[in-house]
Amino acid sequence: MDSKLKVSDYMVRDVVSIPPDFTILEAKNKIISTEFHGLPVSQDGKILGFVTAKELLREIDHPDKKVSEIIKDGTVTVSPDMDIDDASRVLFRYGLRNTPVVDESGMAVGMISNMDIIRSAIEKATPNKINMLKNFLSQQHDVKIEVRRRVIPIDQLRPTQKEVYADELRGRQYEIKRGLVEPLIVIRKDGYYVLVDGHHRVLAAKEMGVKQFQAFVLEPEHDIELGMEKSADEMGVKTIDDIRIIEGKNHPLVKVATRLLTNKDAGSE
Repeated sequence: MDSKLKVSDYMVRDVVSIPPDFTILEAKNKIISTEFHGLPVSQDGKILGFVTAKELLREIDHPDKKVSEIIKDGTVTVSPDMDIDDASRVLFRYGLRNTPVVDESGMAVGMISNMDIIRSAIEKATPNKINMLKNFLSQQHDVKIEVRRRVIPIDQLRPTQKEVYADELRGRQYEIKRGLVEPLIVIRKDGYYVLVDGHHRVLAAKEMGVKQFQAFVLEPEHDIELGMEKSADEMGVKTIDDIRIIEGKNHPLVKVATRLLTNKDAGSE
């Protein structure tokens, strides 16, 4: 399944580009208004070149100079049907943060960034989690389990984790806004779903007003008793609202290094 993932599955389809007659000042302001570190230069939808923030910075003392005067002819591009792993090699090989996606006629149809590549890598890890859980439950309960991808209501989720970290919630909201919507992993029960993986995602989405979420649903052929659900009962966790949000601490996956200055230190700088 992983080998079939294409650039078209992850690229941003709204192509932001600038014309070659843009001035350095206009190009700088345009890049600042986007999430990109560089923009394609195009005319009538066809790519002429690419300009980076670093190239514009070199010309910052010449705000009226035209972009066409500083770009090289042509640029590195990828095609929408290219394997996502091959595209990652292109970006790595040329040290690119983002690059245009161009179809066979030379028209720009999207942009792919190293953030999109990272997103694809994160999402590709999900099937391994699902298969491990499916095999474990099948063997433990001697039951056949089907896996289906569905959109499920958040209010039908039964959590199995009692705490989440506030800093991780902010991070998950940023990911969701950027398009990293990694599906949840849940187990279907009678009238609800037991949430196995994705507690931070669910709370982040709920705070954003999202009412439903993509999920990989494990569906046993008959009801099974889950140890994780029993543990949740013992912790008093029955709904999403029962999860405690930990403020003031960082998620264990995040290590933040700081140097606290004393008054003496501050006065000497």
